[in-house]
Amino acid sequence: MQQSSSSPSSGIDVRYVAKLARLALDDAEAERYAVDLAALFAHVDELAGLPTDDVAATAQVIAGENVMRADQRQPGLARDVFLAGAPDTQLGMVRVPRILAEAE
Repeated sequence: MQQSSSSPSSGIDVRYVAKLARLALDDAEAERYAVDLAALFAHVDELAGLPTDDVAATAQVIAGENVMRADQRQPGLARDVFLAGAPDTQLGMVRVPRILAEAE
């Protein structure tokens, strides 16, 4: 019978989480991850105790800006040049393999 490898301080059953993630863990790995998860949750608990009443809620730590440029019309690739690079053409168009099966 296998032990559950749950961390006493975190209450997380490492083997159950590994099963959900479809991971095969041996006993040593399960124990190591239980210790790691316990340390992680201890750190999160420590962070939860910090005073954050005066901190504004943000989605990003650093403000981001979109870099935009004006659209400029440019000539496109000539049809004959484009078709010359296509692996298969038919009637002046690129021919591609059929991807949809016909309904039965």
